[in-house]
Amino acid sequence: QVQLVESGGGLVQAGGSLRLSCEASGRTFSSYSMGWFRQAPGKEREFVAAISWSGGRTDYADSVKGRFTVSRDNAKNTVYLQMNSLKPEDTAVYYCAARHIMSTTVGEYGYWGQGTQVTVSS
Repeated sequence: QVQLVESGGGLVQAGGSLRLSCEASGRTFSSYSMGWFRQAPGKEREFVAAISWSGGRTDYADSVKGRFTVSRDNAKNTVYLQMNSLKPEDTAVYYCAARHIMSTTVGEYGYWGQGTQVTVSS
């Protein structure tokens, strides 16, 4: 079992940057692929980015390609989401999630953090 805690959210102007962190408990973090998802008010939770257990594979939603970068530090049990060139439409609660096999599908993840709010002002 793994517990996840996100941090790093906040209020930023359009064009700005934020880096989200997700720290995992447990000694088996390196065996989990990690995903980042987001949910805006009134919308369904959607895939943002994912990274394999080794960090060797990544995947991104088309809406964030070239702007967001996912990375991980297995020694620190932490996965990151660097968000650059932020847009108002990136405003959402951002969640990290864990599962053994990398996926872009919300329903396939069994472990979730509590979320961190990102607000981008125009």
